[in-house]
Amino acid sequence: MIKAVDIAAELAKLSVLRNRTPTTPKEEEESAFATVAPFRGEGLTVGSFDGESAWERHRNGDEIVHVISGETTLTVLTESGTEVLNMKAGMLTVVPQGYWHRFQAPKGVSILTVTPLPTDESAAEDPRIDGGDGAR
Repeated sequence: MIKAVDIAAELAKLSVLRNRTPTTPKEEEESAFATVAPFRGEGLTVGSFDGESAWERHRNGDEIVHVISGETTLTVLTESGTEVLNMKAGMLTVVPQGYWHRFQAPKGVSILTVTPLPTDESAAEDPRIDGGDGAR
């Protein structure tokens, strides 16, 4: 069935994850994020948080990131170094498959993502060297 999704209404149902850190327990993160529509066997996910995420990568495809409100710094580790994107409301990017990346949003951000699973995560300083902690 085809349906329209009211992103603002979906975000209003969720808690804002305050003071997110790379070691925030998954149970706390789950209350701040929700899948709002299916897409290619994965899902469109929305969520709101402030703080910093763990490093993550997606081995099975590119990730689309759209900033709905607020702002975030998206750091992406590439073969040639580190790329830093300062993103604000209305901006969108595609994180290429397999690239480690993290979000820093000290003032808060709401995002919509299309995320291929599984997601590898790492709290390491540089996950390219130290590796991921595992998939979720």
